[in-house]
Amino acid sequence: MKVYDSQNIRNLAIIGHGGSGKTTLVNAMAWLAGSCGRMGSVQDGNALTDFTPDEIEHQISINLALAWAEFMDAKINMIDTPGYLDFAGEVKAGLRVADAACLVVNAVAGVEVGTERVWEYAVQENLPRMVFVGMMDKEHADFESVYRQVRDRLSERAIPVEIPIGQGADFHGLCNLFSEKAHIYKPGMKGEREEADIPDEVRPAYDRYRRELVETVAETDDTLIERYLEGEELSRDEVLEAMKAGMMRRELFPVFCGSAFELHGVRSLLQKVVELVPNPTERPEIRATRPGSDEKVFIAPNGDSPTSALIFKTTTEPHVGELSYFRVFSGRVASGADLRNSTRQHDERLAHIGVMQGRDRTEVPYLQSGDIGVVPKLKATHTGDTLCAREHPVVLRGVDVPAPVIAVAIEPDKEGEEEKIGNALSKLHEEDPTFVHAYNPELGQTIIRGMGELHLQVVLERMERKFNVKAHMKQPKSAYRETIRRRSEAQGRYKKQTGGRGQFGDCWIRLIPQARGEGYAFVNQITGGAIPQKFIPAVDKGIQEALDKGVLAGYPVVDCRVELYDGSYHTVDSSEMAFKIAGSMAFQHATERADPVLLEPIMEVTVVTPDEYLGDVIGDLNQRRGRILGMEPAGTGKQKIQAHVPQAELYRYSTNLRSLTQGRGDHVRAFRGYEEVPGHIAEKIVAEAAEERAGAGIRH
Repeated sequence: MKVYDSQNIRNLAIIGHGGSGKTTLVNAMAWLAGSCGRMGSVQDGNALTDFTPDEIEHQISINLALAWAEFMDAKINMIDTPGYLDFAGEVKAGLRVADAACLVVNAVAGVEVGTERVWEYAVQENLPRMVFVGMMDKEHADFESVYRQVRDRLSERAIPVEIPIGQGADFHGLCNLFSEKAHIYKPGMKGEREEADIPDEVRPAYDRYRRELVETVAETDDTLIERYLEGEELSRDEVLEAMKAGMMRRELFPVFCGSAFELHGVRSLLQKVVELVPNPTERPEIRATRPGSDEKVFIAPNGDSPTSALIFKTTTEPHVGELSYFRVFSGRVASGADLRNSTRQHDERLAHIGVMQGRDRTEVPYLQSGDIGVVPKLKATHTGDTLCAREHPVVLRGVDVPAPVIAVAIEPDKEGEEEKIGNALSKLHEEDPTFVHAYNPELGQTIIRGMGELHLQVVLERMERKFNVKAHMKQPKSAYRETIRRRSEAQGRYKKQTGGRGQFGDCWIRLIPQARGEGYAFVNQITGGAIPQKFIPAVDKGIQEALDKGVLAGYPVVDCRVELYDGSYHTVDSSEMAFKIAGSMAFQHATERADPVLLEPIMEVTVVTPDEYLGDVIGDLNQRRGRILGMEPAGTGKQKIQAHVPQAELYRYSTNLRSLTQGRGDHVRAFRGYEEVPGHIAEKIVAEAAEERAGAGIRH
C-alpha cells in the first residue's frame, strides 16, 4: 500500500462503552472508504477488528486492534478499543498513541459508565475529542436526550455538527450545520446520499443548533465573535478552521450522529476526521528523557527529527510468533532498520515491518513519523519499550497501565502442570501488562491479578487455547499472622543420649509483645557464661525457624521480642544444633503461655461511587467488617469513601461493587497492615487449619 507523509496521517482512537458500536463503526469507515473488502458484523463473528477466538466467542472487543481507511488523500489509522472496564489497559494503550479520540455513544442507552470512564482516560492523555451518536436507526433512539447527557456528564463544550432527520425506523438523513444542506440516504445502498434543502419538519431544530454551533465556535476566537455580534455571516471554511483550532485546544468537542450498520453518517464522519483531527506534526513537542536519567528531552514530531518509536502492544500470532505494535513519534522507520531499545539497552533489527487491517498484515518499505505499524519477532522488546536511533537515545513515556483490582488463586486441572502454567502465565503477561501473576510460597498458591472476573476468565481461556494447559480459579488464602498479647517465660531443654557423644542444650527465654509492625527482636542477656557465646546465635536461629509456624494455626509469628537470659551447657555434649533445637522448644512453650492471637491483613480501600448508591456501598462495606474512615465529594454527583477492610472479605468485591452501582462504582486498594481477628472468626480459622494439617497427615 501507499506510504503516507505525516501531514496526511490521522490517528484516531475509537472509544466508548461496551456494545455502543465502536467495532461496527471502524468496519464501516474502512469499508465505505474502500480500504477493506467486507462489511462484517460482531454477531456473525467476521467483524474487521474482532477476529480473535475469544472475541468471536464472547461477541465483545477484548483486544485493541488496528484498521485504516484511505479517504480524501489521507490515511486514517483507526484504533478500535474494548468498551468493558475489564480491558481498560487496552484502551489506555490505544489512547497513548492516538492524536484524537472519537467517543461512540449508543443513541438508545446514552452515556453509560464506560462512556464516562474512557472519556476520562482521553482527558488524562489531553487528547482532542469528537463524539459519534450511533445506532440512530434503533427503536427508542433519541439524539436530543443523548446530546444533553453528553453536555451534562462529559463536557458543556460538546456541540453538534450534524443533526438527524427522523429517529428509529424513520431515521433517513442528516442535516449538516456547516454546509446548511440535508443528506438524504438511499435505502440498501453503500452509504450513498442525495443532497437536498433542509426539510421543513426539522427547520426549527436546525436553526437552533446552527445558531448554537456558530456562537460556540465564534466564542473561541475574538475576531470571529466580534464579526458575529456585528451581524456578519461567517463562512463554512472560517467556522471549520475555528472549530479545528478549538478542538485542538480542547475547548470544543464536535458531535456527529448516524448508523454505522446502515452506513448513514459514516462518510460525513470520515470527512470531518480528515478536516478536524490534527495530523501528527500538529501535536505538541514530544517529551522524553535520556536513558538512565531524569534529563528531559523535547522532540519535534516530524520526519526530520531523530527516530523514536513506542511499543504499545504485544501479541503472539500463530505461525508468526510475537508481533509488536508501534507508533513512530519522530523520524522514520524503514524495514530492516537497526534501532536501539533504550528502555532495556540492547539493539533490535526491525525486519518485515507492516500495517494491520484487522487480522491482515501488509508489509511496507518504511513508515513516516506519526504512522502506526507492526513488526514481528523482536528479540527482547516488550510493551512500553522505546526504540530509537542509536546516536540519539531517548526514552518515551510508556503506557499508563491501570493497577489490577481483583486477585484469585488458580490450580491446574491436572497434577504436575505447575511449571507449564508458570511459563504460559509469563507469556500472557507480555501480551497484557494489566494481568500479573506470582507464586506465593507461604500460601502455596499461584495468585493471578487482573481488572475483573471476565478479564481473568478470558486469560485462562487464552492459556488453554494457546498453551494447551487448563486451570481453574478459587478463592486465595489470606496471609494470616500470629502474635502474642502478654509476657511469658519458658525453658527449652534438649537432651539426647545415644551411643557415643550426646546432645545437650538448655536455655531460658522471656517473650515480650511488641507494637504492631515492629517485627522480631532478639536480645542476649546472658551473663557469667551460662551459655557460651558461640552457641547464642544458634538459639536465635532456632527461635527464628520456630517463628515460621505459630502454635494456633501454623501462621508466622510477628511483633515479639525475645530475651535470652539464662541456660546451661555441657562441655562435651553441647553443640550448635542442640541449642538451636532448645531455642525452638523454648519459643513454642513461651508462645503457648503468652495469650497468642491471630492477625489478619487489612486493606485500605478507596471507593468512588455516584451519590445515589452511597448508602448501598457503605452498607456492603459494613457487612464485610469494614471500618469507614471518612467520605468526601469526588466530582459532580460522586462521593469518595475511605475504609479499612479485612482482605479476606474482599474476594469478588470488584464484581459486587459494579453490581451495586450499575457499573459506575470503582475502587482501589492497598495493604494497610495487620489487626486482630475477631474471636469467633479466629476459632473457625484455627479449626480449618487443624483439619488441613490432619488431612495432610493422612495423605502422607
